[in-house]
Amino acid sequence: MTSLPQAVPTAVSPTGQAPPAIHRVRRRRRPSGEPPPLPRHLNASGKWWLAMSGLVVVAWVVVWATDSVGRFDVADTRVLQAFERIRSPALTRVAEVAGVLASATAIYVLWLGNLAVLIAVRRWRHLFVVIAVGIIVVQVGAEMAGTLQRPRPFEVEIIGPWTGFSMPSLPVTVLATLLLNAVYSLVPAGRYRTIGKWVVCVVLAVTALSRLYLAQDHPTDIAAGVILGVAVPLAAFRLLTPNDVYPVRYRRGRPAHLDVTGPRGEAIVRALEDQLGLLATAVEPFNLSGSGGSTPLRITVKAAGEGESCVFGKLYAATHVHSDRWYKLGRTLLYGRLEDEQPFHSVRRLVQYEDYVMHLFTDAGLPTPRPLGIVEITPEREYLLVAEFMAGAQEVGDADVDDAIIDQGLALVRRMWEIGVAHRDIKPANLLVRDGRLVVIDTAFAEVRPSPWRQAVDLANMMLVLGLRTDAERVYRRARLQFTDEELAEAFAATRGLTMPSQLRRMLRQQGRDLHTAFLALLPYQLPSVRIQRWSWRRVVLTLATLLAALVCAGVTSDLLRSPL
Repeated sequence: MTSLPQAVPTAVSPTGQAPPAIHRVRRRRRPSGEPPPLPRHLNASGKWWLAMSGLVVVAWVVVWATDSVGRFDVADTRVLQAFERIRSPALTRVAEVAGVLASATAIYVLWLGNLAVLIAVRRWRHLFVVIAVGIIVVQVGAEMAGTLQRPRPFEVEIIGPWTGFSMPSLPVTVLATLLLNAVYSLVPAGRYRTIGKWVVCVVLAVTALSRLYLAQDHPTDIAAGVILGVAVPLAAFRLLTPNDVYPVRYRRGRPAHLDVTGPRGEAIVRALEDQLGLLATAVEPFNLSGSGGSTPLRITVKAAGEGESCVFGKLYAATHVHSDRWYKLGRTLLYGRLEDEQPFHSVRRLVQYEDYVMHLFTDAGLPTPRPLGIVEITPEREYLLVAEFMAGAQEVGDADVDDAIIDQGLALVRRMWEIGVAHRDIKPANLLVRDGRLVVIDTAFAEVRPSPWRQAVDLANMMLVLGLRTDAERVYRRARLQFTDEELAEAFAATRGLTMPSQLRRMLRQQGRDLHTAFLALLPYQLPSVRIQRWSWRRVVLTLATLLAALVCAGVTSDLLRSPL
């Protein structure tokens, strides 16, 4: 290995012109038992429906254990006989039309239509909840009906189609579930969703009257079916896809970007004062186009004196951890394990890790924003990472890049090699230039003691980013001042399309230049490309488990569509 030709330049700390000093107040410890700034809760309506659903289950157990279903038969029969006395040919035709949504064909169309729309709009979490809720409701309803074995109404002429046992009414149960699924997965929250709920109430009422008129179900069968069919999806969507984390929207935007207005914005302001002593006056999204795994924020706070200053915040929620988990699973299935990488299992761990890496970078003298602390918004669900705001900085892809900036970028990689870390996401959005100084941000994916392959990829990606605003020959000439020919050859042997961040690949295509090939042409020699596809027992097991889960879901869905309603 050849020695470095001359002294190595060093990275420059991002001092520059400092913002006004931040005014801090006394921090407040939250007393035991006091709710967090943004508590996770189920609305009153959801609690009522769950309570009624519990009563239905308790009543079903009591009736089944005491064999007292006959007591309900008498009251139900009186109601059905009242409907029988008002029957007429015209009303019968109206009732048959009014109850068409509870037919097997209509229910299948609603079910498949809901799934198709969710797949088309790529609302995957809602899709999984819809499938799970549908399976649970049908299986529970069918088991309850099969265990109780309540017959269809007697002493009343049944003039509508029916099948199976009647308690609870499985068609009404499934219809209520599908309608609630559609409202909570397809209709945006607010006025439109409220209208949708009233439409569901009207549809269920009309369907119930139709089935009572045709004597297809007992009144208590329908009541139990509606309660069960509403309570389960209502609780599932409000707990698993809360609107403030997984909003239903059709405008463009990444699901990682959370709404910071309303209750969440108020909770952030309150938490900043209580936990960090910062008096926030404004919380607004910042540079959303450069972030896909969090919600970046610019937070205006009171400065010492009469002025204002800004801090930077990254809002993390459970959705970001879930996305990271699916992303890393997908990488393992498609490419194998390129490095020893494990997903985060909680939001708290993710935020703690990034805060640790930011302190590690600053302690090592790397040019990165100074961390200011962690704020808890909702325990184990939402946290805010606060750091210094790089006012006046611009992305390196938009800045003027001279030899000094190139040297700083390359020295940054060299320093990361020395302290044993890798950034793992070197792209224009994560490299800022302020007052002639290069600053690296977004250390969420950084890795301590990375593989040599990952360190080599960081070097190549840094050279490609710097080459976007200059040219390959200029960057390569400056790189030889800090790296050997062997290190440069290894970097470009380890780097190609997959290992480049998507923003970097997109900007290279937009420029129409093949910088990677240009750098390869400048190397005195080339090393064999590092193999990216890696097979392991872990990858094989995960692939088989994923295929098995997909087949099980397909089989259960098929059984659901064939089940009698």
